[in-house]
Amino acid sequence: MPDKTKVTGIKSWPRDDRPREKLLRKGPGALTNSELLAILLRTGVTGASAIDLARQIVEKFGNFRNMSHTDMREWKKIKGLGPAKLSQILAALEIGRRFREDEALTLKQKIASAQDIIEILMPQMGDLKTEVSKVVYLNSDNRIIDINDAAQGTVNQARPIIREILHTALQKFAAAIICIHNHPSGNTTPSPEDKTFTSELTAAGKIMGIKVLDHIIIGGDTFFSFANDGMLG
Repeated sequence: MPDKTKVTGIKSWPRDDRPREKLLRKGPGALTNSELLAILLRTGVTGASAIDLARQIVEKFGNFRNMSHTDMREWKKIKGLGPAKLSQILAALEIGRRFREDEALTLKQKIASAQDIIEILMPQMGDLKTEVSKVVYLNSDNRIIDINDAAQGTVNQARPIIREILHTALQKFAAAIICIHNHPSGNTTPSPEDKTFTSELTAAGKIMGIKVLDHIIIGGDTFFSFANDGMLG
């Protein structure tokens, strides 16, 4: 068997050790993170095979979750990772994220508590570097109709527009909504703006016949629930 630390060309490896052949023979679960990435990369660069490049990426970011929340500038620091290869990786990460979300939605169609929403959205919102707001639209049985992005902002601020949120709720025939946004700092304490927004949204919802069940703030692996804290008014 060739010494893989010296031979960078994957084609020089025994066929059974090559990532694609290994996947087809043993299944994707048998591959390491580096081997899975190498299949996406397809080719290496001068002096480094696809598996070498994949190992560099794994060593830099640690795991796929970190990769999915990494600033584009960090990706561009990796030598040999051009637009085509980067696009393939980011597309695969997004497919994985959407799969997790679809799976969670299937398992948690009926929402009974803030924890149910957290299980769905924390994996994709907990480590974001900018503030993002989402709205969960529910029917009269508290079953999810849809989850939409409400607004995207800078690290410090995102201002969902109450009229648009309620207009969308009416379009979807939603009976209730839950708002969620993240604090990139990890501090889930509601800001004065968060409190004002929640109060105004709840009041407007009552007028429109749409119940605001909760406003949740996610920070890292923790969260704050206005409903749980008795702050919905």
